[in-house]
Amino acid sequence: MTAKHLVWDWNGTLLDDLHLVVSSTNTAFAAVGGRDVDSDEHRRAFRRPVADFYAEMLGRAVEQEEFGRLDRIFHDAYRLGLTDVSLAADAQAAIKTWSGSQSLLSMWFHHELVPAVEGYGLAGLFTRIDGLKAELGGGFKAGHLALHLSELGVAGADAVLIGDSIDDAEAAESVGASVVLYTGGFTDPARLRESGRPVADTLVDAVKMAMSL
Repeated sequence: MTAKHLVWDWNGTLLDDLHLVVSSTNTAFAAVGGRDVDSDEHRRAFRRPVADFYAEMLGRAVEQEEFGRLDRIFHDAYRLGLTDVSLAADAQAAIKTWSGSQSLLSMWFHHELVPAVEGYGLAGLFTRIDGLKAELGGGFKAGHLALHLSELGVAGADAVLIGDSIDDAEAAESVGASVVLYTGGFTDPARLRESGRPVADTLVDAVKMAMSL
């Protein structure tokens, strides 16, 4: 195993929340007269910055002020539905499969992420947990990953990230880390495979692949 440290993504990876993300997105779109999207379309089209994804789905430009309002509507709906969301079926088994140090990096708000992770019984399993500390999200992950690893004192070349999006892959590559992409999250599996990065259909398999990189 080359990588010494594993960075986990949260939403769409350890947390199986695609259905809630889609329904919350549709709540936001409805507020501005937009149409619903289904899970398959969301997985084919979702990307960061999220404002660009919104613009494509709404068929028009989305300025920063409107995106801020849509983002708040989305998160209000998301919070209401969280009580019905579970971890991915093999999340705990996958975490236990990795023998090195592990951390968690999410683009969800930090002050909500930490108690959520504890509520799912994962407290103490990660050497560091970082979420978004800004009031408005939707941006790229690369800068957050660089800061996360810096705070950990882990070199990019010693890390591997497991996530569910092309943005996760690009973030990992921007710091010289390896990546394994998981097909059970927010991105259509065909998009992940077409990207040429290592792809796994389960989290346990993702860890096993990460251990061989």
